[in-house]
This record gives sequence, structure tokens and C-alpha cells, in this order.
Amino acid sequence: MPARPGLNATVELDVTDADTALAMRTGVVPVIATPRIVALFEEAAVLAVHEHLDEGCSTVGVSVQMEHVAPVAVGGHVTTEALLDKVEGRRLSFRVSARDDRGLVAAGRVVRVVVDVEAFLDKTRS
Repeated sequence: MPARPGLNATVELDVTDADTALAMRTGVVPVIATPRIVALFEEAAVLAVHEHLDEGCSTVGVSVQMEHVAPVAVGGHVTTEALLDKVEGRRLSFRVSARDDRGLVAAGRVVRVVVDVEAFLDKTRS
């Protein structure tokens, strides 16, 4: 069954010291780092469609747009969601959001493209 709009997945995270801007060297504050949220968005997008792709296929990220609007400290719990809202050939567009117990933490869009894994990897070989 091919990927179709409406597919979704969630990923949850209990924020640790390793997830912070301080640890990732993207800031000096001990709150969840923006790149960590991006990784959660990508993980949720992959999970949303993985079982619906042809054998030997996967997706690769090509674009992320997001706004990180609230901090989450170490010990906080974040739930991210990716919802596939548009399919244009091999191009898959997701709406993504992250929330904690106080509300919205980040939101945006992720675009991934379906690839044949072996053909894609051939591009990396000399």
C-alpha cells in the first residue's frame, strides 16, 4: 500500500542532559536543542510511512521548516507528531508539531523523498 495523506506517527522523549542545546553545542542553556526537535520530527515522519513503502525503498529528508517557540528543561516530556498531508509523486510533505505538558513547543513542515535505497547509495560510491 503506497504512502497516502493522513498517515501519522508520534515519537516521545524524556529530555535528558544529552538532548540540550548545551550538550549539542548550539547554545548555552540546558533546554531541549532545536536540532534535537528536528531529529524527533524526522523520526516521526519516517515512522509514519515506513510500513507503506515498497520493499527496498525508504525516504530521505530534503527540507525542514520549523519554529521553536517554547523551552523544555531536562526532565520534561515532549511528544512530537508527523502527519503526512501531501503526496506529490515521490515527494512527501508532513506537518509536524512538538508539545509538552504546557502546550506547543515547536511546529513546522518536513519534506522527505521516497528513494530506492540501493540506487540512492550508488550515488555515494566512486
